[in-house]
Amino acid sequence: MTKQPVKGLLFGSENIKIYLQEDLHPGKSRITESKSSFNLLFILSGHVVLEAEDCGTDFLFDKNQYILHYSRKKSTAELWSERCELLKYIHIQINYAYISNLIRPEENKENADILEGMMQNQYMFLHQQTPPLMTVEMHIILKEIISYSKKGILQKLFVEAEIIRLLFLIFEQFSENSTADKIPKTPLMIKKFIDENYCRNIKAEDIGRSIGINQNKIRKEFKAHYHRTVSNYMAELRMLKAKKMITDQEIMIKEIAIECGYEYVQNFTRAFKKKFSVSPEKLRMGHSTKKTT
Repeated sequence: MTKQPVKGLLFGSENIKIYLQEDLHPGKSRITESKSSFNLLFILSGHVVLEAEDCGTDFLFDKNQYILHYSRKKSTAELWSERCELLKYIHIQINYAYISNLIRPEENKENADILEGMMQNQYMFLHQQTPPLMTVEMHIILKEIISYSKKGILQKLFVEAEIIRLLFLIFEQFSENSTADKIPKTPLMIKKFIDENYCRNIKAEDIGRSIGINQNKIRKEFKAHYHRTVSNYMAELRMLKAKKMITDQEIMIKEIAIECGYEYVQNFTRAFKKKFSVSPEKLRMGHSTKKTT
């Protein structure tokens, strides 16, 4: 059965609008940014070109990159797949008054600086002209927004809470980048290695051999700077990835366990249930029931 294209409004209120585009045979897709609006664009397919009306520049996105852009006046942008493949993205539009009321710039300088930074589009690129990558947590939030089935006030409250979570993760990501030079090199090296290899069955000794640092120093310095142990941080990343994968009915639980770095499915199930208070099987069954009701 051919998968039908998905395009349209997922959620709309006075303050927030969320659009989903998914097309297997795309041409150009157009997004509109309202006057005085903040726009989050999450790219969920690869090799996407964005041509922005207000800056006359083309941007090339890889899969899982995003930008936060402030539009002072109504403007449009066109997106298309550079390789004529799947085009998929989520566009979240939030009006200025809502963000201002949320951040409350009048309360202190830090809040005012955050809002000013958003308006000056300081949350578009982490390094030169490179858009930031979505985190695992961001993926989970977007998946939850897409799959949420309730309507009315419950949906409104749910979406607003998820938007706040997204903004927090974005601010945290940029804050970590801006203070990276102040953090000693060793904890950053350890974290980078874990972020790139947490799905493997690695231990502190493996990290030590890779970056040439004693494993005891690895444990001590990582915990001192990130206030959690190496093993706890790896477990958190694995569980977040597992929760995201569990809703895919075509992937066996055993395969998910292996993909998330667990040699034995029993150990994976135990860790998953401890983290989320529900077994992987029951979570999958609950998600399947929601989709069919």
